[in-house]
Amino acid sequence: MSGKIDVVVIGGGYAGVMAANRLTQRDDVTVTLINPRATFVERIRLHQLVSGTHSAVAEYSKVLNERVRLVVDTVTRIDAAGRSVTLQDGGTLGYDYLVYAVGSGTADPGVPGAAEFAYPLGSFEQAERLRTALDAAPAQAAVTVVGAGPSGIETAAELAEQGRTVTLVCGGVLGPYLHPRGRRTIAKRMAKLGVTVLEGGGAKVTGVTRAAVRLADGRELPSAVTIWTAGFGVPDLAQRSGLSTDAAGRLRTDETLTSIDDERIIAAGDSAAPSDLPFRMGCQSAVQTGPQAAETVLSRIAGDEPSTIDVGFAGQCISLGRRAGIFQFSSKDDQANKHYLGGRPGALLKETVCWSTVWQLSYEARKPGARTWWSKDEKRQELLQAARAEAPVTR
Repeated sequence: MSGKIDVVVIGGGYAGVMAANRLTQRDDVTVTLINPRATFVERIRLHQLVSGTHSAVAEYSKVLNERVRLVVDTVTRIDAAGRSVTLQDGGTLGYDYLVYAVGSGTADPGVPGAAEFAYPLGSFEQAERLRTALDAAPAQAAVTVVGAGPSGIETAAELAEQGRTVTLVCGGVLGPYLHPRGRRTIAKRMAKLGVTVLEGGGAKVTGVTRAAVRLADGRELPSAVTIWTAGFGVPDLAQRSGLSTDAAGRLRTDETLTSIDDERIIAAGDSAAPSDLPFRMGCQSAVQTGPQAAETVLSRIAGDEPSTIDVGFAGQCISLGRRAGIFQFSSKDDQANKHYLGGRPGALLKETVCWSTVWQLSYEARKPGARTWWSKDEKRQELLQAARAEAPVTR
């Protein structure tokens, strides 16, 4: 391959920014990052945007290498055969390689009234809309948070700490990822903040109205503002473009993050499904798969065989307001264990994680390729072998 090589990255989140920065290692590669917004969104701080304790944004000039061209637009279609993408403004961009890093958002609730009356919290715009609704509601108005994962827990704690009357509807157990010890710690903190936590099958939401939330056990909770944080969904761009996706809509790839349909398309972050064994959605996997997707592109340009992905986890970090938090430790294959750090130290660690994630992006922007180690999950190979024994992965 001679001359300039054009690489387009779709999505300017954690994975997309890491990939774009890493790609600038080669002088003959031009990198274009397409993102709907002109600023980088710190998605792990969206609950703080809602409460007014953080802006949840950073300038792309801080986190992007100066050689990356930012195009503020939305990709509406990928033409794999023609190696181009169509933009919402009607223009097109050609590419030699494409990094698909469109991220994720709040899943379709699938509950009567939820789409109309509940406020999702999967994007910056949704968080701003929710903040406006909360500002307009009386201080003592009932607020219901649906979803017992990190987003739901963090939002409920943040608002309760500010004096809001909050009910957290779990639809199951509080913090399903957590070890029972960590779960008990969060439950105690919620009780201290005055959050009403509803667990169990009876606490599954069956309907949402403008002023209430209906539960499976027949209860109806008054709710001036209902916040929906239950589940992640991914954009349907790959599916609409005729590319192979899994049941959730993530782009199906091999273990090098290469699309099973086209070796010129590489995925990263929440929208990737390597070997139909996708990683837990979140910035922890995104900042690992982003640069590895870029390395796959760079290897193909160099005529080398791309390496398979190495991704490992350290745990789950959850803020519980501004004065407490918890870090739930895990094995590298993402299984929570009995160890955790809570209280004020947990809050400080959570803030360090948020700050250091942006720092990682900035550091990679200044020194692309600097990070060369990965927290490897050694058990993934066992899962792959078992999956392939049942249904071999084919290209």
